[in-house]
Amino acid sequence: MESVTDLARHHGRPSAKFVLMVGLMAALPAVTTDMYLPSLPEVADDLDTTASLAQATITGVLIGGAVGQLITGPLSDRYGRRRPVLIGIALHVVASLLCIVTPGILPLLALRVIQGVGNAAATVTAMAVIRDRYSGSTAAAILSRLMLVIGLGPMLAPTAGSFIAGLAGWRAVFAVLALIGVALAVLIWFRLPESLPPERRRTDGVGGAMKSYGVLLRDREFMALTLLPGLGLGALMSYVAGSPFVLQGGYGLSETEFALLFALNGVGLVLGTQVNASLVRRFAPLHIIRVAVPIALVLAVVLLVVTSRDLGGLIGLLVPLWLLLTVNSVVPPNASALALSRHGERAGSAAALIGAMQAGVAGVVSPLVGLLGEDAFAMATVILAVVALAFVVVVVGTPAYRRTGRAG
Repeated sequence: MESVTDLARHHGRPSAKFVLMVGLMAALPAVTTDMYLPSLPEVADDLDTTASLAQATITGVLIGGAVGQLITGPLSDRYGRRRPVLIGIALHVVASLLCIVTPGILPLLALRVIQGVGNAAATVTAMAVIRDRYSGSTAAAILSRLMLVIGLGPMLAPTAGSFIAGLAGWRAVFAVLALIGVALAVLIWFRLPESLPPERRRTDGVGGAMKSYGVLLRDREFMALTLLPGLGLGALMSYVAGSPFVLQGGYGLSETEFALLFALNGVGLVLGTQVNASLVRRFAPLHIIRVAVPIALVLAVVLLVVTSRDLGGLIGLLVPLWLLLTVNSVVPPNASALALSRHGERAGSAAALIGAMQAGVAGVVSPLVGLLGEDAFAMATVILAVVALAFVVVVVGTPAYRRTGRAG
């Protein structure tokens, strides 16, 4: 295992092992969500509840993640990166085990919130460790490479979840999630060195943590950049939460067919982020955002038109949706890297606020698909609204379109 001294000196090209490890940490919330997705209709039937309440168990993970990240961020700045993440993953494991025996939808919803709180520690720590070691375009490139690992979630997790649920029921999915948590904790214990030495840790307690958040909240550009990943995830989660009902209910796909199409869209996410990792070597992250967000807006309009008139059936839906998800995936890593670079001295709190904004915005947005009708048009409407808001944030809150603005 690398020593702290060695780790502090690593500011060059990140190793594949490092990217894989932090990618697995950051992927835990996505896997927790995506492996469970194909089971949503079965959960609604088995627990005798509505589709909206079943979807709320997805929202619960996001809301829990938002709260958990706000708690974990300052703790990681105070106590280092390792202890908070190990405690959080332990919470994830316990919540997963209790989900196996939950008697109804309300206990399941509460446990999913707790699961989200635990997952948050892995996400915050992954981003903070990256900021401890890298910044700027290098950090943006690493965050994009991270998506190669995170992208395996939508590519593989629904298929695995569908297989597990078909073999042993939806509750067995949570047994596997518990095992994943145990395996990740073991990996972190042995392979993740502490990246925040004692002399760089904050010592001003809860008051200092609140002061850190105050500084961050008063930074207008930081908050705009922080909101962009949240809106990006909001668009993605509108698709994630609505897709089981749109594709399985509206288009009659089986669980296996749904999982395969979900994986295909996962390929788009991975492709977009890997292209971005190459682009940041030639273009400033803010320049990439300036181009990507308007393209995503145009594609969102096309998606709404296609779904409103049912043009082209399932293929007509999937083509603009795939392109939109691909382009949309470029924005979060660039915006996150730019936001983190503004406050390296409070990386844990900054990463927590970015993650909390992501989970919070996505948690608020994703149930809207169910409330508006659980169909393709409702999904497209919510996605367009979120992408349009992202465009406004870029124009108003960042120097992307200002001649006097920084390149980023």
